[in-house]
Amino acid sequence: MEQTQTVKTFYTDNEKRRRVGSTIREYMGFFDDATGGVEARKARYAQMINDYYDVVTDFYEHAWGESFHFAARALGESFEASLARAEHYLALRLGLQRGMKVLDVGCGVGGPMRSIARFSGATIEGVNNNDYQLEKVAVHNRKAGLSQVCSAFKGDFMNLGVADDTYDAAYAIEATCHAPDKVGCYSEIRRVLKPGALFAGYEWCMTDAFDPNDARHQHIKSEIETGDGLPDISSVPETLRALEAAGFEVLDSFDAALLSDPETPWYLPLRGELTLMGLRRGQLGRRLSRRVIGTLEKLRIAPKGSKEVSLMLGRAADGLVAGGEAGIFTPSYFFLAKRR
Repeated sequence: MEQTQTVKTFYTDNEKRRRVGSTIREYMGFFDDATGGVEARKARYAQMINDYYDVVTDFYEHAWGESFHFAARALGESFEASLARAEHYLALRLGLQRGMKVLDVGCGVGGPMRSIARFSGATIEGVNNNDYQLEKVAVHNRKAGLSQVCSAFKGDFMNLGVADDTYDAAYAIEATCHAPDKVGCYSEIRRVLKPGALFAGYEWCMTDAFDPNDARHQHIKSEIETGDGLPDISSVPETLRALEAAGFEVLDSFDAALLSDPETPWYLPLRGELTLMGLRRGQLGRRLSRRVIGTLEKLRIAPKGSKEVSLMLGRAADGLVAGGEAGIFTPSYFFLAKRR
């Protein structure tokens, strides 16, 4: 009988827990203007992203589940249902079906991959450059009984290491925001798609309401970038121009976040809701979590640096809420593009 494979969390794996403090310090250095800055983040984006996901993945799964993204939400709809609907919408717009081979660009721990595979019957291959998340993808796929149609490989979406014309379609869910060069990233995705294939995604963007000369707007943007491992957040026009420059024809695009009911905006989970998971994700849950983690760190139960990670994620959440309330940021700018 095949043994059940499990993955230690980053914070219980003895080798990894020794590195938490140094990893978060190295990561935060990318956002220190004296040693980092936008150009440094772009030049060393792969290391920056790896550092980020090494220390935040367990936090994400604890509060968010296996799908690390936002979604437009209807009144009365659960958060989890909204995520699944956003994932299935991509599958529908791409026309995914059984027999198709699809690339998931920046697959995280594979929640969307498994959802889309179940919904469409397509075979999904994810690319991820973080070893820790790749371990989790394999375990989750096996537990879900989807190893035959879902898999992931280690790669960089700036240099996938895959042959030309490999995939029938591709999608990216809030992942290519980590790319240091949008044109380069989209060009690499285009290269591995078959001629005429479709590419769809949800992109993090600054909206037309963002004023680069407004100090508060710039502060919000900086908080989002620091807390979410981003070199520099692109505007909507920059994103669309990058797709065109990479050799795609943009067939459709719109801010999907604006489809949310006013009473259930996309950032509502970060403000907090009266459910168990909602309390974990919200402001109260974050404050309680920081206190508990701080106590555990003092008692040497949690590794040194854990509270700093929690504080960083709290800043990110506050920045996202502020960006959403001001209308200057969206995590869900939808695009559907065709390879020329």
